[in-house]
Amino acid sequence: MPSPLAVDHGDMEGEVGGWAWHYKSHTTGTAVGHNTTSLILEDSPQPDVNLRILPGYGGGFWVQDNYIAGIPELLAEICRTSYSYDLHQKLDLYQAASIPEYLAVLMFEREIRWHILVNGVYQLMPPGSDGIWRSQVFPGLWLDGKALLAGNTTQVLAKLDEGLKSPEHQAFVEKLARHKQSHSNSNP
Repeated sequence: MPSPLAVDHGDMEGEVGGWAWHYKSHTTGTAVGHNTTSLILEDSPQPDVNLRILPGYGGGFWVQDNYIAGIPELLAEICRTSYSYDLHQKLDLYQAASIPEYLAVLMFEREIRWHILVNGVYQLMPPGSDGIWRSQVFPGLWLDGKALLAGNTTQVLAKLDEGLKSPEHQAFVEKLARHKQSHSNSNP
């Protein structure tokens, strides 16, 4: 039997997964998953949520024996506390593997920690002056952390929709399409 998960953990995982799925549904060339075994370095964690750029669109992962291998672009974990395995061993593993972004939602502390890889080391990305986190890997992936922690899904998706309408997201979608086209032309 898998390790037991509390209702609040499952609910928050659903919220973060829904947020990531909404982004994916508006961004051709991306994929999202839950609790998928990932072959990372010499380990095989199961991040709560992953958001990836598909290989044909320039992504850093591939499927090996029906598992994620390589480097998914964003991993997310729902953490019971800041003392959890997710913020120590998993964070160290993801950093060593050069996972570009790692989002941790701390349930007890009611806190968002969005880690970005800078010169091989994770740094905490602060929210913008408006309180919104903006992915550096996935333009338009905006997160209203206060709304997420408050369970206000409507506000979370409204803010994400703003990001999806941004010029940065449109440019990213076009970049993915160009990569797919050039990939298709070079692999007849």
